[in-house]
Order: sequence, then structure tokens, then C-alpha cells
Amino acid sequence: MPEYEFITTDVFTHRRFGGNPLAVFPDARGLSDADMQALAREWNYSETTFVLPPDDPAHTARVRIFVPMSEIPFAGHPNVGTALVLAARMDAPPAAMVFEELAGLVHIELSTRDGAPMATLEAPQALRVGAEVPVDAIAACLGLQPGQVVTATHRPVIAGVGLGFCLAEVAPDALGTVTTDTTAFRRALALAPSREGGFSLFAYSRAGDAVRARMFAPLGGIPEDPATGSAACGLAALLLHAGGGDAHRLTIHQGVEMGRPSLLHAHARRGADGVRAGVGGGAVTVFRGMATV
Repeated sequence: MPEYEFITTDVFTHRRFGGNPLAVFPDARGLSDADMQALAREWNYSETTFVLPPDDPAHTARVRIFVPMSEIPFAGHPNVGTALVLAARMDAPPAAMVFEELAGLVHIELSTRDGAPMATLEAPQALRVGAEVPVDAIAACLGLQPGQVVTATHRPVIAGVGLGFCLAEVAPDALGTVTTDTTAFRRALALAPSREGGFSLFAYSRAGDAVRARMFAPLGGIPEDPATGSAACGLAALLLHAGGGDAHRLTIHQGVEMGRPSLLHAHARRGADGVRAGVGGGAVTVFRGMATV
């Protein structure tokens, strides 16, 4: 039976057992769609990536991203983690990589921050803002009172830059008290599904450019995610869209309540085709091995 190398890495952190774990298969040639989905379900991480030769040789790789239940078009921590895993395997890593993904081309810059490797991606699409979600529905999903959902800057809304999330601001003292209700998530999905057909809720509180966040997607097999780069990009873009200005940056802390503290550096800027965003962070390798398929 064929064997495939895998590497796991904790992303948006520089210490093991923090951040968001990711499984990377750096050479997925020969794996079928069903194999990839089965491996993602077996790992049961929020995402697993499979690296394939690019369709265009000018690009670094074609990267497929799977959550336990399905393939998704784009995500943040899989790109950051996969780029750093591939760079560590190279004798002379490039300054930048380009990944082909379902959502489009993802451009990634490689650098160092405080002496540690870092990858910063640019999301493949400009901000898309979809349907608003009733405050009562958000409160029910999170086990909060409607008054604890903050609407001063924006109402809860489906938005994203390649992958749609419901972005909702909550009172700072409410974020740590969240208790999710899966039945309420199903009701919210019926009210305002993302274009991917799911309902992932990124709840956050902020003080200026400092953000604390939690992300919940129980209908997709992710009760809580410790670091969500694609949602961080969407939030940075939405706040710039709502608040004006040409560019801004956010420092986002996530995963604290899970015991997996994560640090994400998000940015957004206005471009010719709308608001563009990206996110960066570090990663550290945890496991290496072979999977028999």
C-alpha cells in the first residue's frame, strides 16, 4: 500500500501546542479526492492541505485545503503553515510563493519576525459583503443576550475575501462566556448562508487595532477554531470598508479560551477592485511521519 509523508505544524504561534494545528502532505500526487477527504477526516484538524504540482510552472504549487467534512476554496492558516513547511524543505527558500487554489492565486511573502520565520499571505479576492444576520440569531448561537452583540460599527454580516464568515462584534466581557447552540446555528444557516453553503461565526471584541476573537463552525465539524486567518482577513477588510481610510492593521489574539493562544497580524488596504486584505504569522513543526493509504 502506498505511503505519503506528512508534517504537522502549529500555525500563528512560535511555540509547540499553541496556535492552530495543520497537517500538510507535501507531495500528494496519487491521492484521490476521496483519499484526501478521508485523511482530513482522520486527522480531524480544522484543515489539512495537500500539495500538488502547479498547473502553471511559474507558480510554486497547487494546494488543496480540506476540513473534516469537505474541501474549501481558501483559508488562512493552511496557507501560512504550508508555505513555511515547504520553505523549510528548500535549500534556498524564495522570498515569495504563489499557490493555486480554488478561490484563485494566493501570494505569500516569506520573512522573519523577532528572528523567527514568518509567512504573510494576500487573500485571493477583494472583500465581498453579503447578507446581514439578525442580532437575535447571533445571540442565540453564542448563548448571549442580544444587548451583548455590538452594532456600532457594523451589524452581524456575512463577509469575506475568498471564504465567507459571519462577522459579529460582541461586548468584551461577553466573549469569554460564549456557549454555542448548534440548533441556533442551523437556524442562522437558513437565514443567511455563506456562498460556500455553511455558517461559520467569527465573534470578536476590539479596542482600537487590538482584537480578541473566537471562531465557531459546529455545522462544519469545527466546534471552535484556535486561529482563523481567512476570517482575520475578512474582518480587517470589513472594518476598513466600514470605517474609511486607505489602509490599516490589526493584531488579533485568538484561541486563548481553548488553551491554544494564537497571534495573527492582519492588514487591509483599498485597491482598484475594492478592499484587499491579508494576514501573517509564524509556525512551528510538531510531528513528521508517513500515512498508509
